[in-house]
Amino acid sequence: MPKYTVHVRGEWLAVPCQTGTNTVRWLGKEAVRRYMKNKPDNGGFASVEEVKFCVRRCKGLGLLDHDDTLEDTLEDNEFVEVVIEGDVMSPDFIACKLEGFDLYSKYQEPEKYIYLDGHSLTTEDLINLGKGLYKIKLTPEAEAKVKQSREVIERIVKEQTVVYGITTGFGKFARTVIPTSKLKELQVNLVRSHSAGVGKPLIPERSRMLLALRINVLAKGYSGISLETLQQVIEAFNASCLPYIPEKGTVGASGDLAPLSHLALGLIGEGKMWSPKSGWADAKYVLQAHGLKPITLKPKEGLALINGTQMISSLGCEAVERASAIARQADIVAALTLEVLKGTTRAFDTDIHAVRPHRGQIEVAFRFRSLLDSDHHPSEIAESHRFCDRVQDAYTLRCCPQVHGVANDTIAFVKDIITTEINSATDNPMVFAERGETISGGNFHGEYPAKALDYLAIGVHELATISERRIERLCNPSLSELPAFLVTEGGLNSGFMIAHCTAAALVSENKALCHPSSVDSLSTSAATEDHVSMGGWAARKALKVIEHVEQVLAIELLAACQGIEFLRPLRTTTPLEKVYDLVRSVVRPWLKDRFMAPDIEAAHRLLVEQKVWEVAEPYIEKYRREHIPESRPISPTAFSLDSLRMNKCVGTDHSDQDEL
Repeated sequence: MPKYTVHVRGEWLAVPCQTGTNTVRWLGKEAVRRYMKNKPDNGGFASVEEVKFCVRRCKGLGLLDHDDTLEDTLEDNEFVEVVIEGDVMSPDFIACKLEGFDLYSKYQEPEKYIYLDGHSLTTEDLINLGKGLYKIKLTPEAEAKVKQSREVIERIVKEQTVVYGITTGFGKFARTVIPTSKLKELQVNLVRSHSAGVGKPLIPERSRMLLALRINVLAKGYSGISLETLQQVIEAFNASCLPYIPEKGTVGASGDLAPLSHLALGLIGEGKMWSPKSGWADAKYVLQAHGLKPITLKPKEGLALINGTQMISSLGCEAVERASAIARQADIVAALTLEVLKGTTRAFDTDIHAVRPHRGQIEVAFRFRSLLDSDHHPSEIAESHRFCDRVQDAYTLRCCPQVHGVANDTIAFVKDIITTEINSATDNPMVFAERGETISGGNFHGEYPAKALDYLAIGVHELATISERRIERLCNPSLSELPAFLVTEGGLNSGFMIAHCTAAALVSENKALCHPSSVDSLSTSAATEDHVSMGGWAARKALKVIEHVEQVLAIELLAACQGIEFLRPLRTTTPLEKVYDLVRSVVRPWLKDRFMAPDIEAAHRLLVEQKVWEVAEPYIEKYRREHIPESRPISPTAFSLDSLRMNKCVGTDHSDQDEL
């Protein structure tokens, strides 16, 4: 017998259906009838027949035709809402159409698994788990460790030993001993009371990352959770049942209590939950629709679910991976701009960077050499100005290896810290099965990822700062020798005038967002938690900074490709022509003014999906294979055709002819 879960004026009703030939109208009336039956005043209606309503899916909010049959329209256990004419949407109903939820409109349940052991998760793994590409299983070793740590907790409860968070209250109430009969209630109360976050819910991708990361930490076997409960958490993850987790409310010590409590709240069948099948609904109904039961918390298990830095660290994983992607592609975009502005490749000479051997700087200079004019990839644009009288380029072109390079090194440094953090036990107290005891400590403190993510924001922001200045050079005819704002019939057309303003606005916003959140600390919990990391804000604003960097570079990418139009029929190098072709596959040239925002978004999407990198990477790696080791003695007479190309703007490099 098919069954449907129907939302009517703030209440969820399970409506069984004898036959699939019943219509959507029948379902709506039956739901209203059941709603009226539960109300002393019949919900304000005299009869079902007088109620006018529409019916729509909770997932996607699509309206349903009253005359369609249920078997043709809905799946068994599908979630729908009856909207009564004259009503506004009930205040506790959360629309499915929130930021990022459209990503799951074509969700397919994964078939592959990742085995978690608490020690070997990578940032890339966590991103893929967030995307729903894998389900989770525990390794046998992890299962054994979880069982061993739970035995310690069971012994503590049996012997009525006074241990923080197991047989006592929390925070200021740490000295309050709880009777054995109320230990389970203690854990449920903890989850309920700590579910005090505010703001928009995390998008599915981030909710899945958070849930997966908490599973990984529990798999280490230092939390005291039972294997039975942990398996229930894994089952919820594998069914993509994602609790409502507000993004704001954590101070980053004692861990990310508020967001992780909301995570646990859904798992115990309270609050709201979302799945691709149901959209938003009461958690107990979502779990039921997937054949799952709410978790019944045992002693210590509420604390085990909510104590740790997983909100900071999961968002930090996304920040690190997106930062890595945009940093790589920033080199490609800048190289294209250098071509359009007829810059010299002399500043990327191997020997210059060998004598200041920062890894990031060396790598960025290498990428520029692999993309720009050489024997491998001759450029007609470069050839056109080979014997110009220009000596040096502006810093925004010449100093890309130094500026982009330190951004790359910053990302590598932060990634190392985040990778350690996502494979760390961050509970309190910690359960050490081999010693048969629990120890209170401070691994929940989020200072490590907080400081690292503040540093990441500062480092990556510089990619936008220098990009915005290159956009200015492209748009300014006195600097570019191109039409003003990269458009013909200037005056009638404004071209990239305001696109550059947008880039400037984003860079300015980033300056404020780059103020470190981790320099702040406010005492909480009656001064028992008297120093905190503010790492949740560090993670969220790092993501916002990175998004702005992506958008600024998207504008530069569009501007550089538009600049190419004014240099035709000359062609640039093969890899940069491939980048140009990619952009032109989604954005046509500007012949006159048009609605520009969609074009910026299209270019942004290319960068987010790493399409620009995918196009250029084969050429970069081929160049790498053919130039390792790429070194030679420093000699003023060592000129080949390649070195002539590297010095293509021939002239005497006197410091008094240009700024140093």
